[in-house]
Amino acid sequence: MSSKEIPPRSSAGIQSRNLLSAIQSAPAAQFFSTQIGELVKHVVEVAKVLPGVSGVRLWQNDSEPKLQYQSGDIPATDVLAVEKISLEPATAESSGRWACALSSDGNILGILEVFGGDTLSIVTRASLEKLAQIAAVALNRGGEQQSVRYLSAILEATKLLNSTLDLPELLDIILQLSTGLCGADRGTVFLLDHKHGQIWSLKGLGLEKHEIRLPIERGIAGWVAHHGDRVRTADASTDPRFDPAVDRDLGYHTRELLAIPIRNKDGDIVGVLELLNKQAGPFTAADENALDHFSIYVAVALEKAQLHQEILAKQRIESDLALARNVQRGLLPENPPELDGFEIGVAYTPSSMVGGDYYDFMRLKPESLLAVVADVEGKGIAAALMMASLHASLHTLATHVHALEHIVRSVNDMILSDTRAHKLLSMFAAVIDHRHQVLHYINAGHVPPAVIRFGGETVQLDEGGILLGAFADVTYERGRVQLRPGDIFVAYTDGITEAMNVHGEQYGFTRLVDLIRAQRAMPASQIVETILSDVDRFSTQGPHEDDRVMLVFKVS
Repeated sequence: MSSKEIPPRSSAGIQSRNLLSAIQSAPAAQFFSTQIGELVKHVVEVAKVLPGVSGVRLWQNDSEPKLQYQSGDIPATDVLAVEKISLEPATAESSGRWACALSSDGNILGILEVFGGDTLSIVTRASLEKLAQIAAVALNRGGEQQSVRYLSAILEATKLLNSTLDLPELLDIILQLSTGLCGADRGTVFLLDHKHGQIWSLKGLGLEKHEIRLPIERGIAGWVAHHGDRVRTADASTDPRFDPAVDRDLGYHTRELLAIPIRNKDGDIVGVLELLNKQAGPFTAADENALDHFSIYVAVALEKAQLHQEILAKQRIESDLALARNVQRGLLPENPPELDGFEIGVAYTPSSMVGGDYYDFMRLKPESLLAVVADVEGKGIAAALMMASLHASLHTLATHVHALEHIVRSVNDMILSDTRAHKLLSMFAAVIDHRHQVLHYINAGHVPPAVIRFGGETVQLDEGGILLGAFADVTYERGRVQLRPGDIFVAYTDGITEAMNVHGEQYGFTRLVDLIRAQRAMPASQIVETILSDVDRFSTQGPHEDDRVMLVFKVS
């Protein structure tokens, strides 16, 4: 491969490799010229990134406690509490405070105080205890080189782990750091998919990007995820929990294996860190403890990255929905057409960003207008796509076909032919002959519109047939209503009549008709606004809200 063909590496990934190379090859005295003051900063900064920690303070234990370094949100000093720890080297815990003496070889060298908004989690407290042990050895100077090396490595590792929110890149950094920490040949980070009962890996070190999904009960990693215990073995093939199928698939031979659970701040298992084939012999208890401590910082970074992924996914969905809504709104007429002898009012209010209700008007002949109100099954983008398909079909049919029965049957055929997103559709289609003031209609499974006569009589328009998209070769019957001056024709979707109040009572057809009768002297547009306002008032704090279309023709 030429230099031009080498894929670019992330800066964080290069930093992790440089860090590990330096840690593994340079003498401690050469690589770390850390003074005690710098070591204290390391301890504080490593503690501060643990889950739930808002501030850290470290005291030197001299003739009296002396503040060395602090970082974060720190409350006022309680001198008596600090002195008590220096006299009685035990861990002290209270609401929002954890403190521990840094003791080595019988000497109390310092006091570590850690603060959080609430009581710190079990996982964080366990990690702090481990950190306190390492810090005490380093401060005692007898074992300073090794402990300082480890603390510095952890501090640099936390910086790298927080250098990216890109999940694939983060997993690569985790594997670079963990394999280098323990001298492993290869590693895998398995994440838990609780919804599907699986563990999955997005990337394995030394491999091209390759997703592995396994049932949570399968393999050693699955066992660790399920039981929450560590596993360390010098020969994985002798362990009955080991699944050789992954080795066969990847052309790899696993010998030594170390697997530990990754727990979040609440102690819940969110993943498994598995290392394979240590280059200098079997994994040791020291490897196990180091990896266990490292996993705390891994969990923090993973939680941030996964939250970031969820935010990005949500933003993409919202962006797609906003685009779909704009497209959908563009399909609906901005204003009703003018029709001799009629006032027309119409309104549409989706319950979510993208709804499934539809209305439209199309001229068939100079003397007739096709009006359609429809309700697509479901909501969201799928319903919006169905609406777009319905819109295109109706406008094509209205150009070439004027027979109402043929239009409805053709829409039914169109829905049945689309096997990718087969949905049901209720539709009311009416042809208004304004010259003769006659309404011809077909009700295909839609909530029945009505004609409210000037004298008070109500005629429900239910002639037609079943929902569109249910069956092929369906016969639809046409209904006919003679309109007279003062009559009001109203069509709507079920979001109007099925709107519920807080007591579970539906708005209902009768309430709708009574309101129209009371408002009949008003213009059609005002009748529509009054109805929608009344439905909103009625359904405030109700259990469910649906899309709403309201269409009113008032005969003058």
